Amino acid sequence: QVHLVESGGGLVQPGGSLRLSCHASGDSTFTFSRADMGWARQAPGKGLEWVSGIYNDDSTYYADSVKGRFTIFRDNAKSMLYLQISSLKPEDTAVYYCATPLGLWGRDPAPDVGFSGQGTQVTVSS
Repeated sequence: QVHLVESGGGLVQPGGSLRLSCHASGDSTFTFSRADMGWARQAPGKGLEWVSGIYNDDSTYYADSVKGRFTIFRDNAKSMLYLQISSLKPEDTAVYYCATPLGLWGRDPAPDVGFSGQGTQVTVSS
C-alpha cells in the first residue's frame, strides 16, 4: 500500500509558476527510491493524462504539451516528489495527481495509474 499526499496547487495567472509537492509513504513493500513516480492531471471534462514521470534511475518523461515548461524531480531522502511548472497556460488548469505508474511512459497506451493521491487543484486564469 502506498500513501501519496500532494500540495502546492492554487490560482495563478497565465505565464506564472507553481511548484507541486508530493510526500510518499507506504508499507514494507514500498521503497520510494526504488519507485517510478509521476504526475498526472485531469482537466474539466477530460480524462486523466500523464504529464511527467521520473524513473528510479532519475530518467524522466514529459508529455509533449509540457516539455520545456515542467520539470520533475525527486528527493529520495525525504520521500518527496516535485513538479516545477512554469509558463502556465489556461489549458494547464486541472487537478494534478501524484501517482505511480503500472508500466512505462512514452508508449501507447499510456500506463495505468497504480496508486494516486487526492490531487491538488491548479487553476490558471487572469
